[in-house]
Amino acid sequence: MPATATAPKPKLGPPTVADQPMFIGGKWVESVSGKTFSTVNPATGETICRVAEGDSADIDLAVKAARKAYETGLWSKMNPSERGRLINKLADAIEANKNELASLETLDNGKPIGESVAADLPLTVQCYRYFAGWADKNHGHTIPIDGNYFCYTRHEPVGVVGQIIPWNFPMLMQAWKWAPALACGNTLVLKPAEQTPLTALRIAKLAQDIGFPDGVINVVPGYGPTAGAALASHMDVDKIAFTGETGTGKIVMTAAAQSNLKRVSLELGGKSPNVVFADADLDAAVEGAYFGLFFNQGQCCVAGSRVFVEESAYDEFVYKIAAKAKGRKIGDPFDIRTEQGPQVSEEQMHRVNGYIDAGKKDGARLVAGGDTTNHPRGYFVQPTVFADVQDEMTIAREEIFGPVMSILKFKNIEEVIERGNRTHFGLAAAVWTKDIQKALRLSNSLKAGTVWVNCYDVFDAAAPFGGFKMSGIGRELGSYALQMYTEVKTVIMAM
Repeated sequence: MPATATAPKPKLGPPTVADQPMFIGGKWVESVSGKTFSTVNPATGETICRVAEGDSADIDLAVKAARKAYETGLWSKMNPSERGRLINKLADAIEANKNELASLETLDNGKPIGESVAADLPLTVQCYRYFAGWADKNHGHTIPIDGNYFCYTRHEPVGVVGQIIPWNFPMLMQAWKWAPALACGNTLVLKPAEQTPLTALRIAKLAQDIGFPDGVINVVPGYGPTAGAALASHMDVDKIAFTGETGTGKIVMTAAAQSNLKRVSLELGGKSPNVVFADADLDAAVEGAYFGLFFNQGQCCVAGSRVFVEESAYDEFVYKIAAKAKGRKIGDPFDIRTEQGPQVSEEQMHRVNGYIDAGKKDGARLVAGGDTTNHPRGYFVQPTVFADVQDEMTIAREEIFGPVMSILKFKNIEEVIERGNRTHFGLAAAVWTKDIQKALRLSNSLKAGTVWVNCYDVFDAAAPFGGFKMSGIGRELGSYALQMYTEVKTVIMAM
């Protein structure tokens, strides 16, 4: 083989998965009720395996295990550098098993294997490594208060943390929750989405194998109204972290307030404006908008689903993006040539198709896709683009969470700022322009937790992420995430 040649990439196919128990207190156990549920391959509609179905009894056992691990100091009083070492070892284990985990993620979620390998896995590993470095650096301050006193602050772990994650990026969302919580010394109970529990359970096994103490990590699969509700309302959970849709976030926050007023952080929905000025590099803007909406089958909370295009560039933009959408390859997510897999579930497929029907009914101009005929196998939705969308249309107001793009025309900067902010959400936004003044004006004026300029969907574990308005409370990633998992204690000592 010539020195310049590269070894062929291994072909990854769907793995065979045994039925799955839950993980509580370092033991793999069936649910108290004995119930199980199916997790389904969304590309075929077939059952992958049966999974233990947790409810309030199992959540209670998991919380007790986490409380015991916390109070005995197995994790909270461990040397911070040792906590960091174990989190790094978990990153090593994930990296060593990357092909298995990528295949498991694609099987359970339906995303193309190329995305699992190139995006989900490396971002997951990066997240654990980043927060492993914070384990011995989450320090307080000395404060020069008046009088003859020595004043300092301590950053202490919150305690037992409940975490509920969604199905769109199961492994990555698990990392976003686990890594900062563990770095700060907390113990945790995770409820993965019932549609995609497999990678959470596999990574729990990796953590056990490398020496995480019993009870530090607990994983209870189950449904939101039972297991999720029990976790959010549990009196011995000190903090709840939730990622999902806004309506469920309200339920979680209410349960937290009505129980023990536990700490709450929420990463919720979005209806992100993606603003394209006529002076932008239009081909780059088309590529960015295409990726920003269709990535992960449109199942992204930051999806650029409202594309505002300045009127003089509007027709050209619509033509180019429609052509790209029509050429998008849909199919088997284990085929490396596939660009778009199925939606995560039959329910989600029907939901997205309902929005496509609403766009047609409201009078938007369909320029690509839009055929809501169900695929004979699996939960596939055509990449769909609507032009001439008006702000009051359903597809321009509500979060679709699928491969449906709305393109809207605007005349000037003042107008697009006002219309871009005309939403209850505020998670992300983007602007495409060669004019730095326009870029800064939009970046400073759009009410969003993240604004991308001449790019889209750029994430890094060091960059904080979260939303304004009804898109959430708190920030994940970066040093800001540590604030969600620590209590600040002030100590004042007479000298």
